[in-house]
Formats: sequence, structure tokens, C-alpha cells
Amino acid sequence: MFKNILDVEGIKVGQVEDKDGLTGCTVVICENGGVCGVDVRGSAPGTRETDLLDPINMVQKVHAIVLSGGSAFGLESTCGVSKYLEEKGIGFDVGVAKVPIVTGAVLFDLGVGDPKCRPNIEMGYKACEVANNNELKQGNYGAGCGATVGKIKGSEFCTKGGIGSYSIKLDNGLVVSALIAVNAFGDVYEKGEVIAGVLNEQKNGFLNTYELMKQGVNKGGFNIDNTTIGIVATNAKLSKAQCKKISQMAHNGFAKAIFPIHTPHDGDTIFTLATGEMEADVALLGSIASEVVEKSITNAIKSATKINNILSYNEINLK
Repeated sequence: MFKNILDVEGIKVGQVEDKDGLTGCTVVICENGGVCGVDVRGSAPGTRETDLLDPINMVQKVHAIVLSGGSAFGLESTCGVSKYLEEKGIGFDVGVAKVPIVTGAVLFDLGVGDPKCRPNIEMGYKACEVANNNELKQGNYGAGCGATVGKIKGSEFCTKGGIGSYSIKLDNGLVVSALIAVNAFGDVYEKGEVIAGVLNEQKNGFLNTYELMKQGVNKGGFNIDNTTIGIVATNAKLSKAQCKKISQMAHNGFAKAIFPIHTPHDGDTIFTLATGEMEADVALLGSIASEVVEKSITNAIKSATKINNILSYNEINLK
């Protein structure tokens, strides 16, 4: 058991990053298709094919979900995923072709590395080429490469974010996992304590974003967009409506780990992907989803490492 999203059989994860441009993308591939729903809570989302996931719309399954840096430019990486899947004969059969159903979301990391370097078709394609079901790297990988948190005072005082995953498997075989790219405007908490966020002047401890907001501080952060995006995956048998409900409940994991959350400056989005192996209670699934999302966020922060002058959890706690 991996204790990450790879515990869900039938999916593969591929990640590619540009360590000079400090951006990247992560793709979750489900070759046989998985039922998918989504819930968007932030007010600045960048997404592909989320309307398709509405329960009233026709197509029931997706073949890949992409998490990408690069802001709206990063949506180009989803086209590379579509290209790869089409070449492999994976997609929705429309008679004259198989059309891969690819959905996804982007986060804003343009202010961290080279703003002209964005995940593109080639990066999305390469992420598919390296996708596997036996290794998942966390921290500064894929969509987490240029992710940061705690940006109310600008990039000088923010902390390194990243990508993280966590999984729970019950005795009956039910698996619920999450994969989250943490790039929040607010601070990240574990057990009530800030573990990533806006740094103090000495960069050896944390201030409190919410308290700074109440004091009228808004320099920097409000001009540096954010967004925490992620995927809940399960082997449960669900409808699109039920997947959407799981995504809604999974946002509680965001709220437990990040504050402030779902602001006008975030595009917070959670997809839920179900592979359809076993029956399960939606209330239970949603509750577990909240837990695995929260712990994925913690893992993202604790797995991240310093980039440029942006410190990570590990360097700050070594002082």
C-alpha cells in the first residue's frame, strides 16, 4: 500500500516540471474511464471541461484529470494529454474517432519563476509518457513545482507550497485518496498551528494572514493570484452527482488546513474520480475525502524544499 493516490487501482500519475521556469503539470490517467464530478469554491478558477461534469450532461466518464501551473496559459498542457491518449486509442467512441475526455484546473505560479515558461502541449504529453502506478513524488514536483502559500505580503515573505497525497483504505477494501497542489493565498495549519504561510521579518517564524487582513495589510498578496487544486480518487461506484457531492464535502479538508480559504483571489477546485469497483456510502466517502485532502495538504508542505529565496517548512523549522 502506497498511502497515496496510487492505492486506487486503475489510475496512473505522471508529473513533469521545469526547474528553471519553476512550473509544471501533473496528470492522473484512468485509461478505462472514471466517473467524475467537480466543485469549484474559489472565485478565480481556470479550468477545462468542468461543464461536462455537470450531472445533467451526457458524457459520464473522463480519461484524465490535469493539475497544472502556468495560470490560464497552463491549460495548454491538457491538449498534450489529449494528444497522447488519442494516439493510444483511449477516449469516448464517437464512431469516427475516440475522443479523450480530459478535464483539469490550473494554479497561478507565474510570479515565482520565469513568467514566460508555462506548461504546454509538450509538457502535458511528456507527463503522460512518464505516468506510472508505482511511484509518486511529493513536494516540488508537477503542479507543485512553483506553488507557494501565504502571499499577503508578497513573494518575499511567502512559504514554499507543493503537491501532496494521502490515502485511506478500509477493511472492506474501500479506498479514498487525494492528490492536492497547494498554492494558497492563506496560511496552512496542522493541529491548529501554522506550518506554512506569511513569514515574519526575520523569516524564522510565521505571522497570521487573517490578522494582517484585519489590520489593513494588502500589499503584494492581492496582486499575486493563488489557487489550491486537487483530486479525490476512490474505487467506489458513484454517479456524477455523487462525485460532485464528494467534492463538496472534500472542500472541508481545505477549510480545516488552510485559512483564509476560498477567497476572491483563489480558484480552489476539487475533482472526484470514481473507478466503480464497489458500493459505498456517500456520507462516509465524503467524510474520508475531507480527511485525506487535509493530510495531503500537510504532506505537500512537509515534502517541499526551498526554491530561490522562498523557504520551505523544513528550512524554517531548522532555525
